[in-house]
Amino acid sequence: MADRDIRAILVVPANNTTMEREIQAYCPEITELQVARIPRPHRPLTVADLPAYRKSTLTTVAPFAKDGADLVIYGCTSAGFLAGPQGDTEAVKALADLAGTPVVSTATAMGAALRLSGLHCVDLVSPYIDWKNEILISFLAAAGVTVAGCGSFSTKNPTELGNITAEQVLKKSLEVARDDSQGLFIACVQLPTIDIIPVLTAKLKRPVWSAVRAAAWAALTALSRPGDRLVPDFPPNPVGAAARDERQRVLTAQT
Repeated sequence: MADRDIRAILVVPANNTTMEREIQAYCPEITELQVARIPRPHRPLTVADLPAYRKSTLTTVAPFAKDGADLVIYGCTSAGFLAGPQGDTEAVKALADLAGTPVVSTATAMGAALRLSGLHCVDLVSPYIDWKNEILISFLAAAGVTVAGCGSFSTKNPTELGNITAEQVLKKSLEVARDDSQGLFIACVQLPTIDIIPVLTAKLKRPVWSAVRAAAWAALTALSRPGDRLVPDFPPNPVGAAARDERQRVLTAQT
């Protein structure tokens, strides 16, 4: 894919205003990024919403898939972790069958990225209400990652979520960071993080991942591009054969 244009379809909730810009910045190799926006209720998405949401996702993505694509980036983080590991895998397969192309899931990429950095205990910054945070923490635990401390904005609807600024995310991150954690993870692809991750990495001197950064790493890796450039510098983490094997195993399971 090195010598031709790369087309990707980004699948996000209809209210999302962050992920397109950040994916474009992280992944300049993607020359055409089309955004499929999935209708969603004006309240937190629930497990009961998932069957209708998945059907709506496939209906919305179908017109984009007709023109072909090199990759689909499934950016519906909440739908991913609410479905659980198996449910997220099923959603990815349905999208892959529809588009006829590899699909990376932000929800699954989160755990894979944290493992790639050798992180087993992280602090979590989230926009979600309590019961959704509990499900997210369980989802990360299934990927082998424990949450030490959690700070949440507890947003009640997409409007509140969309009003959160990068400065607020930075402040919340510094507040929640504990001395006994190995790194920091910022959940939700709506939270703006690309400009503050370097600041947090420098201040905390530990790896900092966001949901978007994890999805970008997974996307570049699936495209056989240098996704390892997105792996944080703390602690020093040369990507050896074992890490490459783990990365390939995770991505193969998604496609």
